[in-house]
Amino acid sequence: MLRVHDKESGSVYKMSLDKFFNPQSIAIIGATENELNITSAIFNNLFEMGYKGTIVPVNPHYEKVFGLKCCPSILDYEDNIDLSIITISSEHIPEILSQHIERKINNVVIISGGFAETGKRGIVLEAEIKKICRENNIRIIGPNCLGVLNNYSNFSTFFLPWSKIKRPSRGHLSILSQSGSYAASMLDMLYLEGIGVSKFVSYGNRVDVGESELIEYLTGDDSTRVIGIYMESVDDGRRFIRASRLCSCYKHIVVLKVGRQESGINAARSHTGAIAGRYEIYKAAFRKSGVLEVYNLEEFLDACKVLLMQKPARGNKILVITNGGGFGVAVSDMCSDTGLNLAQTPPGIREYLSEHFPEFFIFNNPIDLTGSAGDKDFGIALKTAFVDNDFYDAAIIIPLMPPPAMTEGVVDVISERAKESGKPVVVCTIKSVYTKKTKEKFESKNIPVFMSPERAVKAMNVLVERGKMDGC
Repeated sequence: MLRVHDKESGSVYKMSLDKFFNPQSIAIIGATENELNITSAIFNNLFEMGYKGTIVPVNPHYEKVFGLKCCPSILDYEDNIDLSIITISSEHIPEILSQHIERKINNVVIISGGFAETGKRGIVLEAEIKKICRENNIRIIGPNCLGVLNNYSNFSTFFLPWSKIKRPSRGHLSILSQSGSYAASMLDMLYLEGIGVSKFVSYGNRVDVGESELIEYLTGDDSTRVIGIYMESVDDGRRFIRASRLCSCYKHIVVLKVGRQESGINAARSHTGAIAGRYEIYKAAFRKSGVLEVYNLEEFLDACKVLLMQKPARGNKILVITNGGGFGVAVSDMCSDTGLNLAQTPPGIREYLSEHFPEFFIFNNPIDLTGSAGDKDFGIALKTAFVDNDFYDAAIIIPLMPPPAMTEGVVDVISERAKESGKPVVVCTIKSVYTKKTKEKFESKNIPVFMSPERAVKAMNVLVERGKMDGC
């Protein structure tokens, strides 16, 4: 793991959460093969992922669960347990935690709901388990959550069957979410977008472990390059700012903050018991700590994708090259609305292009190569205006594929020029059966593709805004 030095405290973060992500032995409290019970899905997910650690089912009503010896109580298992997964009714959990104290099991994921999100009785029960946790050095993720997914150790506590929710491949994005339903939606969307995941944590009511400590952990995680957060509230404002500021020196953080208005704040309180607080305070905290804020799920996924594939822009002068003038106009409007500078093509570049291209090509920015352009034309325009010239900071390329001279070879042409430039490039195209293959080829070369001008420009703006934040 990356050893990360906290300049304020002078300490190196200790990876105290590691057993949540890399347990060698786990207990599943409330284990059963009943397909309608969530523990059945947890077992099947672990089997399908190929988890290599020891699994200990715990339930007094069974001798075996999925062929594994089942213990009546956690007290009946003598060997070490790194992590316990609790799925039983909330009223029984304080008693179960007392058994964990006796067995010295210090890491627990509580999947069960029925706590602060349900009202006064649940608030009292949640306060009780919080007290038990603090007094006995038990670390808890949850309650009311999905828990943990670690693609690199083939481990998950998620109870959503992989037959219904597609698990993304291994990658370098880690997601933190208070909401289980958002977590489930994001898994499917990430899979469909082909975005790989390192770790995923749904922490629900956050009685103990929250986003601030998870950011600290992920700062030192070699397989995480981008952290995406679905946030209803924050656990510790000062710690969040300190952890995020340090993390943003090494990695990118994207946050989707919900509960911005009064109605959302009330909904968050009934969802996870979160007290959301004034949105203006959150905005200031994000700015102070190098966190990029987005405003809907599509923007969230696009921001994570573009930061995984491209480096931040050093400025906001954007070059646009297209073979479809209408798309160039749409991108121009979006750039103006977003505050990106669509600076006009310098005279020297215009002169060179006019000598090498037909007179009906347009050499102002956007550079419109028209429907008669082929793959090599994109290469010439990019090399002249972008690779051999430092005037532009980043480029949005719109290679529409239907014109007859266009082939999939344009992917290699654009990706090679992007690599030569050392500057960020995003591609915008239209969604079709043909462009699906083109998109996959671009993204296999780390050139992100967006299926509308709006999404492409917003993604580029993420790179520009992140560039403004760089520097610790």
